[in-house]
Amino acid sequence: MSLLEIADLSVAVAGRTVIERLSLAVPAGSLHAVMGPNGSGKSSLAKALAGHPAYAVTGGSVRLAGRDLLALAPEERVHAGLFVGMQYPTEVPGVNNGEFLRLAANAVRRARGLPERTPSEFAPLLAAALQASEAPEDFAQRQLNAGMSGGQKKRNEILQMFVLEPSVAVLDETDSGLDIDAIKAVARAINAYRRADRALVLITHFPRLLELVQPDRVHVLVGGRLVASGDAALAARLEAEGYERFRA
Repeated sequence: MSLLEIADLSVAVAGRTVIERLSLAVPAGSLHAVMGPNGSGKSSLAKALAGHPAYAVTGGSVRLAGRDLLALAPEERVHAGLFVGMQYPTEVPGVNNGEFLRLAANAVRRARGLPERTPSEFAPLLAAALQASEAPEDFAQRQLNAGMSGGQKKRNEILQMFVLEPSVAVLDETDSGLDIDAIKAVARAINAYRRADRALVLITHFPRLLELVQPDRVHVLVGGRLVASGDAALAARLEAEGYERFRA
């Protein structure tokens, strides 16, 4: 079963097409990578899946575990099991990161008819997520992305993923801004999150993270179109040859 199934998806921003008839199926238990040069539409795909209002779907369909994703409001997409880790996470000064995570997790629980967790009930779950994601312990007390470096924000996105436990996670350039040790930690966390009933999509420019997580499939996006797909070896060929041969 494909947990995420995209069929002939077209997306426009301010009347300009940025994704054109893209089809992609990500089965349960798999990790797919989407690569491409700057401006190829990778982040546009992530934002369209998240329901960003500036990204208008002009054609096609997206199904999440059989549900019509495009019929759902952005928050309903999260409740249904979608997580999108953004390329540039928003800073929210004054909001405690741990409390934000509790409120976000409780919003998902409410939508699913489950009781909310109190701060004392949530604390051990947050501690376990911090350990599993290899996020620094002080992230529980930090302000939401405020005062964090780019790399720290990306690691906080991974922590959010472990707290919310989505069935489908789309991570947009999670390796951007990370040093060597942080990339290894994030790769270990991604591998730890992989499970037979989950699917992940990693959006990236470079194969360094993919060498550590070993994707099942690699897709090349150029000019808003999916121009090639292959196994993990495709990422290595892109590193050696670049994207020029796909730009014709």
